[in-house]
Amino acid sequence: MGNAFVIGLGKSGVAAARLLNREGWQVTVSDRGTSATLQQQQQELGTEGILVKLGHSFAPTTSSEADLVVVSPGVPWDIPGLIQARALGIPTIGETELAWQHLQTIPWVGITGTNGKTTTTMLIAAIFQAAGFYAPAFGNIGYAACEVLLAARQPDWAIAELSSYQIESSPSIAPQIAVWTTFTPDHLSRHKTLENYANLKAYLLRQAKYQVFNGDDPYLHQLGKSGNAPIRPDACWTSVQGKAALLGDPDLGVYIEDGWVRTTKELILPTNLLKMPGAHNRQNLLMAVAVARLAGIEKNAIAEAMAAFSGVPHRLEQILTWQGIDFINDSKATNYDAAEVGLAAVSNPAILIAGGEAKVGDDTRWLQTIHTQTVAVLLIGSAAPAFAQRLDQIGYAAYEIVETMERAVQRSTELAPRLGAKVVLLSPACASFDQYPNFEQRGEHFRQLCLSLL
Repeated sequence: MGNAFVIGLGKSGVAAARLLNREGWQVTVSDRGTSATLQQQQQELGTEGILVKLGHSFAPTTSSEADLVVVSPGVPWDIPGLIQARALGIPTIGETELAWQHLQTIPWVGITGTNGKTTTTMLIAAIFQAAGFYAPAFGNIGYAACEVLLAARQPDWAIAELSSYQIESSPSIAPQIAVWTTFTPDHLSRHKTLENYANLKAYLLRQAKYQVFNGDDPYLHQLGKSGNAPIRPDACWTSVQGKAALLGDPDLGVYIEDGWVRTTKELILPTNLLKMPGAHNRQNLLMAVAVARLAGIEKNAIAEAMAAFSGVPHRLEQILTWQGIDFINDSKATNYDAAEVGLAAVSNPAILIAGGEAKVGDDTRWLQTIHTQTVAVLLIGSAAPAFAQRLDQIGYAAYEIVETMERAVQRSTELAPRLGAKVVLLSPACASFDQYPNFEQRGEHFRQLCLSLL
């Protein structure tokens, strides 16, 4: 053992620090922040013998300063300190890679993609649990990978939702089964080009023993037709459009036909067992079923899991019905594509609450869906003026800049009965960081405001 530096004092950084400390490393955690929450964590970790440096930027000058550097997922891989560490030959890995190095004796399911990761991950975890496995879901989903290692019980399977950030810093990760849910432009401020972003997703699939692809995603469908890497001949493809739409070997695929999720050999479960709305969620179900079948799980466990599965918090989550109007939390829709899918999935006419910290992306389909599905749009956050300008450009005038979530919910209660809206939908199409620490707290704020209507 030796000196280990952990960069970033989020949930992943804390878990990595505790794991390394348990193994006998001298651990220092570095974080540029100085908030009261971080100071509290600093004191707590200090009692465990872990040194925390706040207001600090890691900048090694010699290779003897650290024997290992572990990076939290939210820390860019190309900050100067990490570039310098790698140039000095200091082993530098992500928190997920650290977990992989300790947990690679058990099989992993790795789920990646632009949208659909969390729902697919939770569906897979629910099925494995119904089949009697201890298979915790972690990674980009809220639980750090190293937290699994700190628990007393060894998992039977590891169900890992993996963002491009986590794949980027995990060179040796090789799941038993890898899933690629969707692919659209996102995180380009970090990855610079679409090609870089796609290559990270492809890397995970290339490393896996078994591959599952969403055959209804335009990018993945085109990639499949081209036969380019990382797709192998034995890949499993899924489609909500029936057997005829499957790519690859139909006998390896999972699809929907006549209201059933099925393979060419058997019916697995009726689609109406899935309670969540939208074709995208049926596709998420297909990918989860494909993983379960590759893992040898029987269809009765799959049906049992789906009958009990109520959905994912902050993803088309129904909060309440007020005066016949459904209030739905889709705070996890942090880009245009996710927001377009969410808006298309709910009943119309709808009132949409959108805005936050804008991302780079193509808003064309999102704007078209606003035109056809909504009777009003309430704009919050720093993106509100730019969104208003885009709505003006497409001739959509039924918007208001309300700035805050409080005003948005209040205004929606005035407009919805008058305009005959069936749904008030929070689906921001934006990151949350202008007004909230994360999308979860944004969704929780929306939830509390809605519940106060009762």
